[in-house]
Amino acid sequence: MATIGFTLTFWAWDLIAPIASWYGDRLELSSFQQSLLVAVPVLVGSLGRIPAGALTDRYGAKLMFPLVSALTIVPVLLLIVVKDSYGLMLAVGFLLGLGGTTFAIGIPLVNSWFPPAKRGLALGVFGMGMGGVALSGYFTPRIAKHGENLPFIVVAIALAVYAVLAAFLITDRPDRPVPTASLGTRLRSAARLRVTWELSALYAIGFGGIVAFGVYLPTYLKTWYELDPTEAGTKAAGFAVVTVVFRPIGGWLSDRIHPALVTAVALGVVALLAIVQAFDPPLYPGGTTALLIMAAGLGTASGSVFALVSQVTPQAKVGSVTGIVGAMGGLGGFLPPLVMGAIYSAKGSYSIGFMLLSDLALAGCVYAYGRMRGIRPTEETPSPAPTDLASSRP
Repeated sequence: MATIGFTLTFWAWDLIAPIASWYGDRLELSSFQQSLLVAVPVLVGSLGRIPAGALTDRYGAKLMFPLVSALTIVPVLLLIVVKDSYGLMLAVGFLLGLGGTTFAIGIPLVNSWFPPAKRGLALGVFGMGMGGVALSGYFTPRIAKHGENLPFIVVAIALAVYAVLAAFLITDRPDRPVPTASLGTRLRSAARLRVTWELSALYAIGFGGIVAFGVYLPTYLKTWYELDPTEAGTKAAGFAVVTVVFRPIGGWLSDRIHPALVTAVALGVVALLAIVQAFDPPLYPGGTTALLIMAAGLGTASGSVFALVSQVTPQAKVGSVTGIVGAMGGLGGFLPPLVMGAIYSAKGSYSIGFMLLSDLALAGCVYAYGRMRGIRPTEETPSPAPTDLASSRP
């Protein structure tokens, strides 16, 4: 149920990106304006994960999942009303960001139901919900061909059905620790953990790369390779599918070897292939191969980073830490579309943007291998002290 909810809300979160070129033509937008339109929901959905995660620690996913799913219906339907105004589209895009916050609701829910040795795979499976971006990329432009308002109506109905089902079917673990401190106190406590910001940086590269490609790849393919919007959306959906498939693989590998090593290798692969794409290879086979291998690396890194989160974070703080880490991951996806749009407007090329991605991925690779391998997983319960062992002997 968590994965289904994550998928549907992510589809809603990404509704604008697959048809952004349609809005660009309709409203006569520049490349930067179009990039800003698709980036605003990413920004809000990212920052919104911080309070969403902390509220989930306190009130549980049984309340938060159906509530957020139901509230997301409002901006989805408002997109029908404001489609002829760029300013109002930006405002509704701000509200649409609510759909991106469910990541921080599902992580503590799933994390609480599994022992540490199985959390990597479990969280990876939940992370497959980011396939909502793929669904949006594939289905949204196709549904729109049968009626420009139809995609929003379909997604709104799906969210309404899910909200009702989630209210009955989602169950919080009965013995989960419920914090009593205030929201601000819990967020400050999570922010004081060094590992929170280390994981945030790695997730900003891994998941941020996924989000950035998810929202900007259709525009990139249409602009640079001159594909029509439907074909560009289809290929972007294929990229997203690969990230979805490799996210649980990253979690599964992290259950068997240290997740920091998995992260380092995955980001190293991304760094290498980003350099290849910076030289603007033909779409077939060079560009397609480079983009799909980058998708595999980013998906693997996203799964392994959150396997590390589940291992080193106390259960009562998982939601708060997840909110911060998830927010930084989303923010990692907010800036690249703006940078890519600005670079293309100024230079008529995307090469500089891909070289910047390579630099960031390489930095993450080195840091994960050099620093994060030294972090040991926390235990579910502390080991007894030596004095306790001595006193228990006959």
